[in-house]
Amino acid sequence: MIGTVLLLLCLLQVKHMFADFFLQTPKMLAGRCSYWHMGRAQHASVHALGSIIVFVIMGAPLGFIGVIVALEWIAHFHIDFGKGFYSDRKALQPNQAKYWHAMGFDQFLHQLTYIFMAWAWTSFAY
Repeated sequence: MIGTVLLLLCLLQVKHMFADFFLQTPKMLAGRCSYWHMGRAQHASVHALGSIIVFVIMGAPLGFIGVIVALEWIAHFHIDFGKGFYSDRKALQPNQAKYWHAMGFDQFLHQLTYIFMAWAWTSFAY
């Protein structure tokens, strides 16, 4: 079972790398300090789609996938809003330590989300 959980976490990491760093469009990156931002909603949807693929590969039931991916969408949307709002309010730039603090905390919260998702999978879908 530990090997299967590690596989799940590795697949979620690969998904995260692509969704958070390689598949973001300029629309997803612009104007992130406003709460309802269509680009952020699209970005969270890219994460959700990636997680659907991961959980289908892992053989999770469709009902579980629907619930966990909806929760991930909500979490990702709000984590990114928090980082965007804070970063814009402070006018943070990549040459400032606080920019990297915000980036690191954002990534930390996303990683906790994946740990929660792995726990939920082992508790309800494995």
